[in-house]
Amino acid sequence: MYTRPATLSDTKAIASLLLLAMEDFIFECIGVTDSVQALAFLEHFTALEDNQYSYQNCMVIEDQNQIVAAINCYDGSLLHTYRLPIQNYILTHYNKKFNPEDETNAGELYIDSFAVLESHRGQGIGIKLLKHIIEIFAHDEHKTLGLLVETHNLKAERLYLNLSFKCVGIKTLVGKTLKHLQYTAQ
Repeated sequence: MYTRPATLSDTKAIASLLLLAMEDFIFECIGVTDSVQALAFLEHFTALEDNQYSYQNCMVIEDQNQIVAAINCYDGSLLHTYRLPIQNYILTHYNKKFNPEDETNAGELYIDSFAVLESHRGQGIGIKLLKHIIEIFAHDEHKTLGLLVETHNLKAERLYLNLSFKCVGIKTLVGKTLKHLQYTAQ
């Protein structure tokens, strides 16, 4: 089992994993509650460059030639640039305007989403992936990491707090109240 940057050939696996993490959010974005359409939407964007969900912004854990976990993160200062192709696609293909609140901003590397295959959960793979991101970006590159966690998801919040993330505020994103957590290397 090893962690590596994602490649174009990983896009279908990444899309499936990201859908596990944010299916409701994608439904809200595109205005439909169909998992097949949501997956197709994510597959489209994970295969492209220069957008929030691009494979370029992902790290994966591979085990026996299978992607078992993926994490999507990007420079918060690029949010509007990365979001624009998604907004245009949603307007063109779903006839829906999509202009959510900013979930991140300049000054942080934003962890948009991550997931582990259900068959591989409970093995510490998610923690391994988060620690890898922390080591590379926070410790080696001295970046502040940021993420949002739903206020009722105490298990996820506890995971992040145990990894030394700190709550720095509250944000609203597509009608949900979320805690904004950050990690800064000491």
